[in-house]
Amino acid sequence: MLPGLEAAEMPVDAIEVGRIADAWGVKGWFKALPHSADPEALFSSKRWYVLPAEKGPKTFSGAGCLVISDIKHHADTVVASAQGIDDRNGAEALRGARIFVARSNFPMPGDDEYYWVDLIGLAVVNREGIVLGVVRELLATGLQTVLVLSFQHEGKSMERMIPFVSVYIDQVDLIARRIEVDWQPDY
Repeated sequence: MLPGLEAAEMPVDAIEVGRIADAWGVKGWFKALPHSADPEALFSSKRWYVLPAEKGPKTFSGAGCLVISDIKHHADTVVASAQGIDDRNGAEALRGARIFVARSNFPMPGDDEYYWVDLIGLAVVNREGIVLGVVRELLATGLQTVLVLSFQHEGKSMERMIPFVSVYIDQVDLIARRIEVDWQPDY
C-alpha cells in the first residue's frame, strides 16, 4: 500500500461518488472530481474508500482507505488532503483512483429530495396501476433530471424516459421501492 493509504475492506453500502484527478500543489493535496453536481457525500465522510483506476497504470492494488484531514471547494472540483500523504508524489500516486463513501455517511436529503442511487431499481407505476418499467439510470439534462426506465414489450427490451419533475411525479416511496407517476405508456 501507498503511504497514507490504509488497506481496508469496502463497506457493504459503499457508493462510488467520484475519482481522484491529480495532485494539487506540493503538500500532498489532490483534486477529486465528484460524480454529482452537489458533492455533499464527499464532504460528509472523513473516510474515503478507494480502488485503483480502471484504466492506466496502477500504483496500488486492492481497496484502501484515506482518512481525510481537510477538504474544500476549488473552482469546479473538490480538493482534499489525507493523513499520511505529505507531498506531491504521494498525491500523484492516487491519480485515477475511484472514490467510494459508505451510503450510511451520506447527509440526510431534504423533503422531496432523493439520491439518484436510491431511485435506481425502483418500479415506476402510473395512476392506473400500469407498470411502466424499472429505473435503470437518471440523466441530468441541464434543466431537469430524467428517469430512464427499462421495460419489456413483445419480448424486446425497451427504454422509456420520464422527466423527474413534480408535474409528472406523484409519489416516491423508497420503502415500497416504487414511484407513482402521471404518465401513459404511449407517451
